[in-house]
This record gives sequence, structure tokens and C-alpha cells, in this order.
Amino acid sequence: MILVKTITPVTNKKSKVELEGQPAFVLYKGELSRYGIREEQEISEECYREIIDEVLTKRAKIRTMHLLMTQDRTEAELRGKLTRDGHPDEVIDRAIAYVKSYHYIDDARYTRQYLESRRGKKSLRSIQFELERRGVDRDTILAVWEESGAREQSETGQIEALLRKRAGEPHRMDEKELRRIYGYLARRGYSGSDISSVLARYQQ
Repeated sequence: MILVKTITPVTNKKSKVELEGQPAFVLYKGELSRYGIREEQEISEECYREIIDEVLTKRAKIRTMHLLMTQDRTEAELRGKLTRDGHPDEVIDRAIAYVKSYHYIDDARYTRQYLESRRGKKSLRSIQFELERRGVDRDTILAVWEESGAREQSETGQIEALLRKRAGEPHRMDEKELRRIYGYLARRGYSGSDISSVLARYQQ
């Protein structure tokens, strides 16, 4: 038997159930009633397994599919969403495994799409930071970057292309324009030395 320690309302319809010796989870009011879950009372192991296996796992799979229908996401982003929903790790692992089995999530594919949408607009350092913040590991990012041939266009080449697009044909810039262009390029993650080198050639 498992002791129900506390039941805390999360919304008007849902409550968080804290158990002794088991991860907490969130249930709707009707589910609390159906399984006879009350504070300071015990539930059987069979009841607990049914909640995990039938109710929460099914709900997490549906939630994960819904999240992926609205936009492509990394595994880490999905795990974060499911954790905030109050799902135990066991349930989250099952939901992630389910969508992975259908190739609905693939961090390498996500990285390829992300890289393609930002190619020539941001530096590798900037793209890497953004992807790592979304939970993609560094090895995956670098492998996709190499695979895509993105390194064939050097970062100085990218800076030159952005500079021409922003400032037009090479010309001598005044201090105000120089600061504005430098800031524009720096915000895209390019190094100061590369920016300065390109700007020097551009103004010759």
C-alpha cells in the first residue's frame, strides 16, 4: 500500500498528488474520485500502477503529440513541458519513447532545419548557443554543421555578405555608421576580430 500524503489544487479542475515513496503526479477531480484518492489514506500498488500505466502515460502521449503538431521541438523542450505539466519521469520517458518510435522527434533533423533557416544570418557560435539553450547537445550541432557544408562559407564570408546587404557597395563609413554596422554584426554572434578585419577591407 502507498500513503497519499497531500493533495494540492493546481487549477479548479486538477490537483497534485504527493505520495510516500513515489513521484508526485497530477489528476483531475473526477479521477481522484474514481480511484478513491484522499489525503492521509492509502492506495494499493495495483491502483498506483493503473494510474501510471493507463491514465498518465496515455495523457502524456497525447500531450506530446499535440505539442509536436503546433511546432517542431527538441527532446529537452518536450521533457520540460511534460515536467511542468506534473508528469513523473517514468511517464515522460514513455511518452518520449513513443514519439521517437515514429521519428516525430529527432534533434539532428531539428538542428538541420534550424541551421538552414539561419544560414548566412548568424555565426556558428550564436546558432550553437541558441540550440544548446533548446537542449541540443554540442556534438549534434557540430556534426550537422559539418554535414551541411556550412563551414564551406567562412564566417568572414558571411560577414561580408551581410555587410553588403546592409550597407551596400564598399565605401568609407563615418563613425556613426561604423558603430551601427559593427553592433548589427556583433549581435549575430560574430567575433570582434573578424568584424574588424572585414570592415577594414570594406572601407579601403
